[in-house]
Amino acid sequence: MKLNPFVTSSRRKNRKRHFNAPSHIRRKIMSSPLSKELRQKYNVRSMPIRKDDEVQVVRGHYKGQQIGKVVQVYRKKYVIYIERVQREKANGTTVHVGIHPSKVVITRLKLDKAARRSWSARLNLALMEGEGQIQGGDHREDAGVNMNFCYQ
Repeated sequence: MKLNPFVTSSRRKNRKRHFNAPSHIRRKIMSSPLSKELRQKYNVRSMPIRKDDEVQVVRGHYKGQQIGKVVQVYRKKYVIYIERVQREKANGTTVHVGIHPSKVVITRLKLDKAARRSWSARLNLALMEGEGQIQGGDHREDAGVNMNFCYQ
């Protein structure tokens, strides 16, 4: 049930916003679930996919046990290209097949310095929450901002 009056349920408007979304929002939409080991380690269910992450396809024609590296994240088409997921064209050349990020599971994250910096807050809070150092929701203080102005 929709409670926020500022969020629409309209299929037409949601489709328009999805297909006209800018790149920074497409990055967030193109998130993939983490494997069970990574989920337990970081206490986070999904992360935005990026190049050089190792993933496993879990749905569709190319699903299987093989793990491949993400070659390219194509935000314009909402697909990712994976190392070993290819097909042969009629003229004999091989091309990568686009897979939607929701149909893969991340098995290894590429954590360089930039990624650690940008994800440190999310991963550290999740780790602290998992260890019981802080209770769920305690770290999201609204710093004295009154959010009741929307409903007056």
